[in-house]
Amino acid sequence: MGMREEIQAELAEAFSDPDGLADAVKPVAGSRTIKGGYDPAIGGTAPATTIRYTGRGMFGSYLAKEIDGSRIQTEDVKLLVLQNELFEGQAVAVTDVPVAPKIGDQVSGYRVLNVSEDPAQATWTIQLRK
Repeated sequence: MGMREEIQAELAEAFSDPDGLADAVKPVAGSRTIKGGYDPAIGGTAPATTIRYTGRGMFGSYLAKEIDGSRIQTEDVKLLVLQNELFEGQAVAVTDVPVAPKIGDQVSGYRVLNVSEDPAQATWTIQLRK
């Protein structure tokens, strides 16, 4: 087991532990709309497609020293999610496709402004704004 898998396993355990982070962990639901482009097979523009993904994470706020008033504002929300728990679809199954959140997605009623990952590629930190 590599470092990434170890971190993800430990965080998943902490996310589920009633004596750990379980009370702070919330369900996360995201969506991304992909505009349809020209499709010669149908002789016109293809309809837009919506990708939906779910997982769980911890919503938090930014520290006062991180808030600059423009890039990060006081009402912005910081979301930490495990990369191996963010899947396309409504339920986790063996065939589910992992999803990487992108700027412009809608997540739990917020708009995604920024997405970063930790050096071990185990978690996403997502900046959200209403």
